[in-house]
Amino acid sequence: MVIFDYRLPSPGLQEFVRLYQIIAFEFKEANNIFWKPYWPRPENCLSFYPRYSELIKFEDGRQEERKNRSALWGQFCQVTSRGLTANFFIFQIVFQPGALFRLTGIPSNLLTNTYIDGEAIFSSSEISRVNEQLDSASNSQEMIEMIEAYLRYLVSRVKYDLRPIDKASLYLLHHPKNISLDWLAREACLSRKQFYRKFVERIGVSPKLYARIIQLDHAVKLKNTQPHKDWLSIALELGYYDYQHLARDFKEFTGSTPSAFYLQEVQAPERQFGKSEM
Repeated sequence: MVIFDYRLPSPGLQEFVRLYQIIAFEFKEANNIFWKPYWPRPENCLSFYPRYSELIKFEDGRQEERKNRSALWGQFCQVTSRGLTANFFIFQIVFQPGALFRLTGIPSNLLTNTYIDGEAIFSSSEISRVNEQLDSASNSQEMIEMIEAYLRYLVSRVKYDLRPIDKASLYLLHHPKNISLDWLAREACLSRKQFYRKFVERIGVSPKLYARIIQLDHAVKLKNTQPHKDWLSIALELGYYDYQHLARDFKEFTGSTPSAFYLQEVQAPERQFGKSEM
């Protein structure tokens, strides 16, 4: 059994939520751990784990078992490996740039390269109720309706209004190539120094680093979509100056060359079911 479902939020929630990811695997090898290399993506997330936890290996060699049934994920700048159990299920809310800060008031740079128990930030009784509902749901649409009821509750208590910097951050998410930071700062009605400080507060990393993470994410997903493409073609299509600049980013963010990382990616659990992240 496999669920690999990406859904857009309802129009009324799109100011806060970019995407829902519903992923479930049920493997026959009940005692095995299935590892997935998780490259840095331009995202802050709230994840629900109604059934089992997952193991996490960090780039520095640390390994943790994430036992909480919910987790708030900050912006990661390094690769992690996620160990999935034989009966794995996650519902992940991917927030729009700056939305997690607006909902919680927590500076996003405090969450960079880490995660915390969702119940430490949001009402534990509400989080537990959502997990119980998700575990009993019969299909993805039911799950989304449950999640969106919870999100509407969170939005009703939002701490910060939408600002021009949030719109500038969203623009950068969709146009990471050759963007002038001075131009973005002007669009956000801020000085360059103010823009940098508030961007880090809302996103978790600097604008330039965020743009590089976006491009890396595009590169991995383009290779997944079109595996016949060579890495030089991918680099040029995505606005890298040459292959070496792409390879430099892969080395910094994943510790591997593009080809070596792709060999790990094709061993990811979803590949056993003919799926890949796109």
